[in-house]
Amino acid sequence: MNSVQSTDNHIIIPTLAMRGIVLFEGMTMHFDVGRKKSIAALNYAMENDRKIFLVTQKDISVDNPNKSDLYSIGVVANVIQLLKTSDDVVRVFVKGIYRAKLIDVISTQPFLEAIIKKHPIAARSSVSADEIEATMRVVKNEFEIYGSLIPKMSKELILSALSKDDPKKLFEAIAFNLVLRYEDKQALLSQNSTYKRLRLLADILHSESDIMSLEHEIYEQVKEQIDKNQREYFLREQMKAISYQLGEDDSQKDETADFKDKIAKLKNISQESKEKLFSECDKLSKMPASSQEASVIRSYLEACLALPWDISTKDTANIAKAKKILDRDHYGLTKVKERILEILAVRQLVPDIKGQIICLVGPPGVGKTSIGKSIAETLGRKYVRVSLGGVKDESDIRGHRKTYVGAMPGRIITAIKQAKSNNPLILLDEIDKMGADFKGDPSSAMLEVLDSEQNYSFRDHYIEIPFDLSDVLFITTANDASMIPAPLRDRMELIELSSYTREEKFNIAKRHLVPKQVKKHGLSSKDITFLNEGIYCLIDSYTREAGVRNLEREIAGICRKGAKLKVSDNFKKVRVNEKLLKEFLGPKKYSINLASQQNQIGVVTGLAWTSVGGETMELEAVCVEGSGKIKVTGNLGDVMKESASLAVTNVRTLAKEYNIPADFYKTMDIHIHAGEGAVPKDGPSAGITMTTALLSALSGIPVNSKVAMTGEISLRGKVMQIGGLKEKSIAAFAAGIKTVIIPYDNKPDIDTFDDIIKENINFIPVKTIKEVLDIALIMPDKSNEEKFFVPDTTDNYSELTIRN
Repeated sequence: MNSVQSTDNHIIIPTLAMRGIVLFEGMTMHFDVGRKKSIAALNYAMENDRKIFLVTQKDISVDNPNKSDLYSIGVVANVIQLLKTSDDVVRVFVKGIYRAKLIDVISTQPFLEAIIKKHPIAARSSVSADEIEATMRVVKNEFEIYGSLIPKMSKELILSALSKDDPKKLFEAIAFNLVLRYEDKQALLSQNSTYKRLRLLADILHSESDIMSLEHEIYEQVKEQIDKNQREYFLREQMKAISYQLGEDDSQKDETADFKDKIAKLKNISQESKEKLFSECDKLSKMPASSQEASVIRSYLEACLALPWDISTKDTANIAKAKKILDRDHYGLTKVKERILEILAVRQLVPDIKGQIICLVGPPGVGKTSIGKSIAETLGRKYVRVSLGGVKDESDIRGHRKTYVGAMPGRIITAIKQAKSNNPLILLDEIDKMGADFKGDPSSAMLEVLDSEQNYSFRDHYIEIPFDLSDVLFITTANDASMIPAPLRDRMELIELSSYTREEKFNIAKRHLVPKQVKKHGLSSKDITFLNEGIYCLIDSYTREAGVRNLEREIAGICRKGAKLKVSDNFKKVRVNEKLLKEFLGPKKYSINLASQQNQIGVVTGLAWTSVGGETMELEAVCVEGSGKIKVTGNLGDVMKESASLAVTNVRTLAKEYNIPADFYKTMDIHIHAGEGAVPKDGPSAGITMTTALLSALSGIPVNSKVAMTGEISLRGKVMQIGGLKEKSIAAFAAGIKTVIIPYDNKPDIDTFDDIIKENINFIPVKTIKEVLDIALIMPDKSNEEKFFVPDTTDNYSELTIRN
């Protein structure tokens, strides 16, 4: 398709208005385009024959130019290349083809479109050859003078221009490479003959040479004044030195000497690093105190000397003391405390051990950050927390080079400086929340920080000299270990903190949260009392979380209301019970998901893992006459939808054994629904739950309501391993479930569960879906009748009776 349309001698062509740029015919140029209209014109040209009319604006400040804002003479160019450099800017490479005259602008949307007419320069001139030769000599002479006034101009360019014997080539050699005002270049473009162009070029060069000569004169005067000021500064510095030697100015201490004295006293620093700092001191001594570069060097030396090169704390690792502190600050977390005490025991036996990086993984609010603080207290180390959530720039970790304005050290070196010790405990919080963008990947910078084989010589971009991080104890925290890049995760030892049970939350609130908030709000035990029933009600009906953060927030809200009552008249002691909670906090926000007490057809209790801990989830299946459609609802992800397809296939393989019509997948419509449709759900662990619910709905055999299950299913009915089993078992315990079916490969996980869970729940490991069905389905007894409930198509439950 052709973007150029010709009518008589006029041409309709996409047009680009240029700001401060003039293109000549035969000239190649690249420039940036930012206006949407201009980009649209370029795209249109690229999609067609690549031709576009380039014409310069008279006023570069006009955003939407029309004919009156454009010069009448421009150049038709060929678009050679387009390159997108950013979201809003395109870099274009063009070559001028021929000169053209603007007749009219016929469209401004979506881009400028103009009617033009070819307007070549005159092929012949009435001027004599001698006059042209004289003009060329004048131009060459003026260009030589102009070039001598610009030291940076290429000598090859000057020689190349002076060697041209053709008027047109001489003009192109100079005009194409000269930096002139766009008004002057437009005037050159508008001339109708090469001779006129050369005459005008000579005038422009002569004028520019005069201006350049005047600039040089002004520059020499300014330079002379500056040299005079520098001489005066040098003499004053000499006078200061003489006064100091004579003892006439004892109060004034040389800044550079002070820096050098501090550097010389450093011990835990290499000689190479000392020489680097001494070199910076020498540079500082030769600069005016008020100069910008002196300020940069001064800030750099102060930052380097502020680091605790020779300051360290002595570890006081004592297992008994550590256990006491951990028990004081944290209730429960038995396995976690045991693992931390093991690590501290090793440090007590081998004080110089390096490379132990601990990563505490668990849902929000379970005490990851506070555990790090307790470990620091146990060891007697300084504690610094560095938040990595949302960090996307590598310079946040390594710092910025000191040549940049506002440069500063990275977060690691800043933490060392803040700790005032070279062996603190640094808590890297939310390490799984780091991102990456075009500025770099901070997780890659963290590889060196957390690698004991490399971090003994960590180089911050600002400090530039190596600092030993091998004595620093790094502890990291994360909510989801899978979000940590694999190379980084490989350098850390993961310790998982699971969700708190109901009893653990009760004891944490009773022992820690309530006393803390009562004291914080200016109350005492005489003013307010939290009864056990009130705390349990808070946990069950006003919070739903893995940790205790929201629980503490609700306790704080109750204390605020208690404080308000205390300062009012007729104050009586506040007793927090279930009735008072409704008055203070409003109606209950959550209800306990207790397991159903009725054995139902097509309804199975599944177990799910969420970011706030485990949940029980009723999964329902209904089959009605139809054409074999499968509908899955409940805000399910792609993986769970695939599990539904696997469930149908597995039921087909078992259909004959459970008296299910072999062609049910053709004659029945199947609807599978997961409760709480507003909550997104995904993952493969509902595979056996869906299969059980579907088989129950098709066979009419009820499911034991006291059995919950979780597990992935294969195409051949194998039950496969899943994750988050600990959180799921806590949810099952809270819902009153007594039997939980789990994959056989998850059997070792049971040993990590709390004793209260193992005592109250019977975990049954299974290998195949057949074992699941044998446990979960209530087969009709040959001698007895059993009543159960089955959902009909009207969503009501009908009571049925199974007989022999």
